[in-house]
Amino acid sequence: MKTLPKRTCAIALTIQILGDKWSLLILRDIILHKKSRFKEFRNSKEKIATNVLTNRLKTLVSEGLISKLDPTGTKKSTRYLATDKGISSLPIIIEMYLFSIQTIDESVLDESQINIKKQALSNRQLFEETKINEYYKFSNQLKEDLIMSKLLVEVS
Repeated sequence: MKTLPKRTCAIALTIQILGDKWSLLILRDIILHKKSRFKEFRNSKEKIATNVLTNRLKTLVSEGLISKLDPTGTKKSTRYLATDKGISSLPIIIEMYLFSIQTIDESVLDESQINIKKQALSNRQLFEETKINEYYKFSNQLKEDLIMSKLLVEVS
């Protein structure tokens, strides 16, 4: 992985870490859509290429925005979860969403997207807090499930 020069400007540093086309979309999928597997990211509507996804995941792990869990040492068991640093990107994701959602014709949105739009526009702070709490609950449950499945494999 190429080492980038250190930035002294906070915005330049944020762009260096999150400014590519895919990082915020991957974090969106992790935090808002509770995706945690490589295959789930590949199946997102934006159709990220496998090699690009692999590189983005490595970068997000190395930057401390996500963690890689590999309970059985196989690719199929690998899961990615947002760290607290990664979750702190949610306000950026929400602001970008709010910036653009006003220009999207609702006729192209599905019911879930319309509900998200209404929730985010009616009370942005509550929307953000709810999504963060939902993600922590999902993340903690997933970790528990992985620990239990690992224990079951070890006992077998």
